[in-house]
Amino acid sequence: MSGIPGPAVPVGHVAPCPRRVRARLGGRVVVDTTDARYLWEHPWYPRWLVPAGDVDPAALAADPGHRRRDDGYLALTWSAFDAWFEEDEEVHVHPRSPYVRVDALRSRRRVRVELDGVVLAESDAPVLLFETGLPTRAYLDPTAVDPARLEPSDTRTACPYKGVTSRYWTVRTPAGRHDDLAWSYDHPAPAVARIAGLIAFYDERVDVVVDGVRRERPHTHLT
Repeated sequence: MSGIPGPAVPVGHVAPCPRRVRARLGGRVVVDTTDARYLWEHPWYPRWLVPAGDVDPAALAADPGHRRRDDGYLALTWSAFDAWFEEDEEVHVHPRSPYVRVDALRSRRRVRVELDGVVLAESDAPVLLFETGLPTRAYLDPTAVDPARLEPSDTRTACPYKGVTSRYWTVRTPAGRHDDLAWSYDHPAPAVARIAGLIAFYDERVDVVVDGVRRERPHTHLT
């Protein structure tokens, strides 16, 4: 459970997108194309380029930050639109990279989560989430987590591969308060349905012991 795979492609890489891509604005579809491309401006995830002819002028008016490329494609601003879709499924935050794999696997490894010397959770039946570019996350049954250490938070986040979180928790230990340290998905994406209702912690901010071996805290682009 140690080691994190690096980016699959370099910044500047362009690849075809075989999926129908649409964007909705004000209740209308303003982008609709089957000829999108992926562009990596960031090492960990792509953005979509779409042909100018497949974009409603209303989309350009709503996105003053869009860029027109010499090849006739437009780089649109994700946040300028109400929703984006691959085929008929909504995608959150950014396009799913074709080079990223996400697997939720049942395991019998014993996982213990600690912070400031306090045990927050312990289980020998985790679901391990393997996601390219991120540390392996252990999703644990709520009964394996000490509820006395968790305080509900109003935070919600979204992930293109897992969906929209249902809950976040802040953790309190005798040493202090640690905001938004744990989360759960009640209705995750079908590909990772096994994590539904389970609780995960930021490995970057807690101490994780797996089968008796303490892992070094990873450093990722999320921290």
